[in-house]
Amino acid sequence: MYNLLIVDDEAETREALSSYFPWNEVGFQVVGQANNGQEALRLIAEGERVDIVLTDIKMPVMSGIELAEQLYNHRRQIKVVFLSGYRDFEYAQQALHFRVINYILKPAKYHVLLDVFGKIKEELEAEAAAENQDLGPNPSAPGQGGESLIIQKIKEYVKSNYKNASLEEVARLVHMNANYLSFFFKQKTGQNFSDYVLQTKMEMAAALLRDVSYKTYEISEKVGYSNAKNFTRTFKSYYGQTPSEFRNGPSSP
Repeated sequence: MYNLLIVDDEAETREALSSYFPWNEVGFQVVGQANNGQEALRLIAEGERVDIVLTDIKMPVMSGIELAEQLYNHRRQIKVVFLSGYRDFEYAQQALHFRVINYILKPAKYHVLLDVFGKIKEELEAEAAAENQDLGPNPSAPGQGGESLIIQKIKEYVKSNYKNASLEEVARLVHMNANYLSFFFKQKTGQNFSDYVLQTKMEMAAALLRDVSYKTYEISEKVGYSNAKNFTRTFKSYYGQTPSEFRNGPSSP
């Protein structure tokens, strides 16, 4: 079982989350509740080990973002999931690098909690297995651990599904809010998701152009362009050459 701390200034919300969702069925147990970030820090310092914090963003005394920052700065290997409304999403973007791994909209739906925490459990188990084999991430190194596993899964998805890759589909795959995933990917890789998809398509197109058995319109369709003119325009914008120039030229980019 992994230990979960629920943090929200609304007692009703805390009780509902704690009592009515079958945490044990997805591998978690609620080890405490706090009504603000400061109280959460005290419980973490004094109480049982905490693996995950599910926290509201806007709270008195100490917000969820300030809590995430404190945990990050003190190198606490505790993952954070935000729970808040649409109006707080932009505010939440500030904390993407504080080991915040997801953002759940209020009111939290049963299937969303099931998906998100099922995925988190898989990541925790994968990290533990890797560390036990001395192949795991350095806990103090930024950008590793569960976050790197998510990025790896996203990239693998794009490489396998570049023709029809979409943000919405990959968001479902990793059980994250699509908008949040977009910012998360940019924060961790320095590249927009759409740019990564384009890069993957163009690299595949370039590889296919080296095989003269494929016609340009066939390659266009293989990488997701039903209109060959759009493909040619995009390819030239990316490589500085049309597909024909690329194929027939003395050298390739």
